[in-house]
Formats: sequence, structure tokens, C-alpha cells
Amino acid sequence: MRNGRTRQELPRNGELEHQAAEHTLRLLGVAAGHFRAKIAVPSIRFDLRGKAAGQVRIVRDRTCLVRYNAALLIRHPSAFLAQTVPHETAHVVVFHVHGPPRRPHGGEWQTVMRLFGAAPERCHSFEVDGLQTRRLRHYDYHCGCRAHQLSSIRHNRVQAGQLYLCRRCGQALQPVSKGGVLTGYPGAGERAKGR
Repeated sequence: MRNGRTRQELPRNGELEHQAAEHTLRLLGVAAGHFRAKIAVPSIRFDLRGKAAGQVRIVRDRTCLVRYNAALLIRHPSAFLAQTVPHETAHVVVFHVHGPPRRPHGGEWQTVMRLFGAAPERCHSFEVDGLQTRRLRHYDYHCGCRAHQLSSIRHNRVQAGQLYLCRRCGQALQPVSKGGVLTGYPGAGERAKGR
């Protein structure tokens, strides 16, 4: 028995995804009314994998994409709806109301979380044992003041024209090459510094 329901009564995956999407839209309506702002409806997908419960991306046309982890939604439906959906929706609200750049979990985000009646917590505490994760290769980069490590995801974005700046000196991160070969190594290295 979970959340007061027997196993047979638990919502199916599609039903839970519908609930999460509807809750996202309800919260956007609450924020739009509170801030008297027009908040564009984001695209919502349930394709996030690994240990992250949710993610918001701002795409090139300045629209938002909300990605939820369906596996965690299925495992922890009540907590997911109560914490993860408001968490990600608050990022969308902050982007539309206050614009970039904002600290991801700064004061504006915390205010929106409280408006939604959710604790302004940065990380979830869901059980993640057995979830499929991937190991990323990391690449060495540098700026004017120090060395950085970018994951293969960010490295590929740099190769496609994305620009990452050092938060300390403001210079663009440049790949480090040794003998004409870009350096990179597999495994669980640190996350990119200077994010």
C-alpha cells in the first residue's frame, strides 16, 4: 500500500503524467494571477532519466521546456507532485516574471516556491536506487584565471557554437589541447567548474 492506495489502485504512468502536467498548468495560473504577468505555457516532457527529478531548459526562441523524470514520478507520485512540479514550475515563473539572469535557486525562486505552498528546497530526497544513470566524459577547458572541466554534453554544445563564460573573470571558456588533441577523460570527474 502506497499513499493510501493499494497496488491495483495506483494511477498508471499516463495518468500520473497527466496529473503532473495539469498541476504544472494550475501553478502557472496561480503565479500569473499573483504577479499579474503573462507566463507562456512551457512544453512538458517526461523523458528525463537518471537521478534528477526535473529540469527546465530555456530554448533558443526563449520558450521553456520542462522535463520530468517519469521513473521518479511513478515511484513517488505524491511527493513528486507536491515538491518537484512546483520546483520546476517556479523556474519557469522566475524566467518569465524576472527574466534572466537569475540565480537558479535564489530569492525570486524561493518566493515563488512559497507562493505555491512548497518548501524552497534545492534537491529532492527520493530513493534513486536502481535508476539508470550514465557516466559522462569530461573535457579540460580554461579561461583567463583558472582551469575548468566540462561534461561531454557541454563540450558538444561548445562545438555547436554555445558559449560558456567563467563566473570569476567573465572570459569565454576555451578547450585545452595537448599536441593538437583535445583532452578528455571518462568517468565520474567533478562537474564543470565555473558554472
